Amino acid sequence: MDSVLLVTIAAFILAIILIVVTIAIIKSNQNKKYKKEIEKLDIEKNNLLSVPVLSEMSKVKELIKTDNLKNKLNDWDTTFKLIRDEKIPSLTEAISDVEFLIERKDYRQAIRKIANVEMELRTLKKKADKLLEEIKMITESEERNRALITKLKIVYREHQNKFEKTKKEFGDVAPYMEAELDSIDKLFAEFEKAMDNNEYVTVEKKINLLDEKISRLGKLIEDVPTIVLMATSLVPNKIEEASIYYNRMRRDGYPLDYLNVEYNIKEIKSKIDNIMDNLKKLEMGESIIELKTIMEYFNGLYNDFDKEKESKDLFRQNIKGLGQDIDNVNKVVRDIYLEIDDIKYNYNLSDEDINKFSHLNKNLENINTDYKILSDHGRMKAFAYSKLVEELDGLSLRLSRLQDDLDYQLRSITSMQDDETRAREQLEAIEGLLKKAKYRLNSYKIPVIPSSYYIELSEAQDAIREIAKELNKKPIVIKILNIRVDTARDLVFKIYNKTNDMIKSVSMAEEIIIYGNRYRSSYEEIDIALTKAEELFNRGKYKDSFEISFKSLGFIDKNIEQKFKY
Repeated sequence: MDSVLLVTIAAFILAIILIVVTIAIIKSNQNKKYKKEIEKLDIEKNNLLSVPVLSEMSKVKELIKTDNLKNKLNDWDTTFKLIRDEKIPSLTEAISDVEFLIERKDYRQAIRKIANVEMELRTLKKKADKLLEEIKMITESEERNRALITKLKIVYREHQNKFEKTKKEFGDVAPYMEAELDSIDKLFAEFEKAMDNNEYVTVEKKINLLDEKISRLGKLIEDVPTIVLMATSLVPNKIEEASIYYNRMRRDGYPLDYLNVEYNIKEIKSKIDNIMDNLKKLEMGESIIELKTIMEYFNGLYNDFDKEKESKDLFRQNIKGLGQDIDNVNKVVRDIYLEIDDIKYNYNLSDEDINKFSHLNKNLENINTDYKILSDHGRMKAFAYSKLVEELDGLSLRLSRLQDDLDYQLRSITSMQDDETRAREQLEAIEGLLKKAKYRLNSYKIPVIPSSYYIELSEAQDAIREIAKELNKKPIVIKILNIRVDTARDLVFKIYNKTNDMIKSVSMAEEIIIYGNRYRSSYEEIDIALTKAEELFNRGKYKDSFEISFKSLGFIDKNIEQKFKY
């Protein structure tokens, strides 16, 4: 029993000894850790004002020639003394307090004090680094500034030489460019004077100003000749040519008021004057873009002139053809109304069928009225021919739809016997093929359809209507009917094939332009050729458009024949 008690007491005493030893070790390690932190803080404090600061300040004292630099040196010296005589002693005292707290084992207070010292050290280090940076900006400025100014002079001399070689191209702007060169020369002289007087505070501003003016000078020398050429030669020539052409067309009876040519030319002249006034102030702004836009306007204007000429011939040609088509339809409808009672009796037409003819006749009366108005406008030359052609195309489309409705109505009341079956089947097949051609044409958005197409389309429709006429006759002559069917079939196949060929031409011309767009930015010749191809495309000259694109792309793409086979 006594031995067990003795063992327990011994174990308890041993545990206490271990705890005490462990606590002693932990405190010893804490002391070592905090002492290392104190040593680190002390080193950072001593490095705040290193030798480079004193050395650089000594260099500045040798450079002082102006009150401005002298005042700056005084400010730096004040900052240096503040750190050295006030802040560092204060930090030394704070570090001593930390040591005292650690010796007293007051680690909580010591940690707070260390944190405050670290914050103060960071603040002072930033201030000391900034002080050294500002001083070095002065001591190292001469070498740096000389290097910068040498580079600027090289660039400036290149700009100056280029200006002297191309001086004539600047026209009335040349004196203002010379004044700008003089101002830059003066700035270089002011820089040298400032460097001689060690005015390092203002030298930086002069270098920045020189850099800005020389960069601007380069842009002026690059773009001003182009602006002057366009504003004083190219655009005025375009104005004169366009004015002469415009007045000649007005004299020939073309109504061109809708183009507002006179007003636009007046605005362009005002714009040119503003561009030149700004250029004399050496302000380019968006002049090049504005001038290119003006040039594009004149190119578009000539397209409008050409379109009016083409539209005049097209209108005169198509107005007659449409008149004949309307007369033919009028005759058919008039004949139907003359025989409507007999037709109703023979074919048992319903009131609904008769009403459909009445509706069709009313639409035909509207077409006759609109046609007369359109003809009168053409004779009076009151509207642009391009607008009249658009109206004429719309009227032709209305008549074509009415003819389709008329044909449908005729077919609905002209049921024949067995000997007419073959002719009717052929008629249906021909009409289906024609409708397919129309559908394909309508489904593919073609910019311009040649007038010859509508003529052939009208001939095919006329041929089909001739079949309908033969079917309406009593008695029907089968031999003549077969001739009508053969003729209509040939004409419809012709228009069908022409539709496919035209769609193919449009598709190929469009596809090769789209394919060639990838080369526009790299090859100026390709860009010009494709632009011309687009103009021809928009004017309905698709094969010419394709050939220009194909020929231009053939110079850079040797596989173009494999990719585009017409």
